[in-house]
Amino acid sequence: MSEVKLTVQTRTEFGKGAARRIRRANQVPGVLYGHGSDPIHLTLPGHDLLLALRTPNVLISLDIDGKSTELAIPKAVQRDPLKGFLEHVDLQLVQRGEKVNVEIFVHTEGELAPGGNLLEHVLNALPVEAEATHIPESVSVSVEGLEAGASILAKDIALPKGTTLAVDGDTVVLQVLAAQAEEPAAEGAEGEEAAEA
Repeated sequence: MSEVKLTVQTRTEFGKGAARRIRRANQVPGVLYGHGSDPIHLTLPGHDLLLALRTPNVLISLDIDGKSTELAIPKAVQRDPLKGFLEHVDLQLVQRGEKVNVEIFVHTEGELAPGGNLLEHVLNALPVEAEATHIPESVSVSVEGLEAGASILAKDIALPKGTTLAVDGDTVVLQVLAAQAEEPAAEGAEGEEAAEA
């Protein structure tokens, strides 16, 4: 798991106008919360934060005003729906050795059995509990040779050491569906003509 260092400043201005000024300066407003402490309102460097968020469940080391260093993970990221730029980020305070609940991506490997079957991702991300400094980015699952009707449950997925499920083990993560055969349109048209006659 990668750890990214960001130099951030506390902020004292709030509201839409202040947020717009922060964004115009290529920075992102954010809030750091957790462990029962008061929320800390921050201004984060926009480009560096954007790069950091490319890694799922990234661990961020925050140098706050050059006075203290805190570890955090992103909990909520708001983006502009049209342009995609970061509008706001919520960060959760974590400590080394602490267990946190996160979602990790499920990647599939292999080919389904022949026959035009379809793979449905019931869960794209698997809820797990892991140590804050050792959160896996993803898990891989083999779907090699699976036929229609087969499913993979959460308990069937091999998790990295130190990571446990945060969802019922019988939860369906992936399932294989039979391809739906479309009825030929010609038959329907002939039936209509016969009914009209």
